[in-house]
Amino acid sequence: MAGLISRSVPCAILVVLCTVVPILAKDHTVGDSSGWAIGMDYSTWTSGKTFSVGDSLVFNYGGGHTVDEVRASDYSTCTTGNAITSDSSGATTIALKTAGTHYFICGVPGHCGSGMKVAVTVAAAGSSTSPSSGTPSSDGTTTSPAGSNVTNYKPSSNNVPDSSLGINISPFVALAGTFVAVFVVVFS
Repeated sequence: MAGLISRSVPCAILVVLCTVVPILAKDHTVGDSSGWAIGMDYSTWTSGKTFSVGDSLVFNYGGGHTVDEVRASDYSTCTTGNAITSDSSGATTIALKTAGTHYFICGVPGHCGSGMKVAVTVAAAGSSTSPSSGTPSSDGTTTSPAGSNVTNYKPSSNNVPDSSLGINISPFVALAGTFVAVFVVVFS
C-alpha cells in the first residue's frame, strides 16, 4: 500500500499542474468597462499592467470600429490600410502568443488620432519583468527603457480565438498527461 501511495504522489502533482497552467493566463479587457472607444487614454490603461505570453486582450466595442494589429511605424503615424490583422466583430480577442510589443489601432479614419490606439509590451511566459512603455521607432522595432530592441509580432491571423486559450501547453498534452498519471496509479 505504501508503494502505491509513493507512486501516486508524482502523478497527483502532474494532474494538478495540468489543471493549474490554464489558470495562469489572464484576459485583459482593453479599456476595462469603457471598452475600445474614442477618447480613452490607453497608455494610462496599460500602465501598471503586466502582459505575458499566454494572456489575451479582449476588445469590446460597438459598430463603426475595428481592431487592427499594425507595425510600430503605422501605430506611430496612425496609418490605416496596412493592418497585419483586422476585425470588426464588436468582440475581438487577441491571444498574446509571443513576447515583444504589439500595436493595435482602430482602422476607421480619424479614430486612431482620437485615441483609439494601444501598445502592449508582452513579457515571456514565467518572466517576472515589470511593465514598461517602449517607444516605437521607424524601423519596426521598439526601444525599451533599457535600450534593447524587440521585433514586432507578426501573426498570420488572430481573428479566430485560439483553441488552446492562449496557453503554452495544448489541451491534448494536458489530457495525455492526465491519462498517463491515471494509468500509472491504476496499474502500479
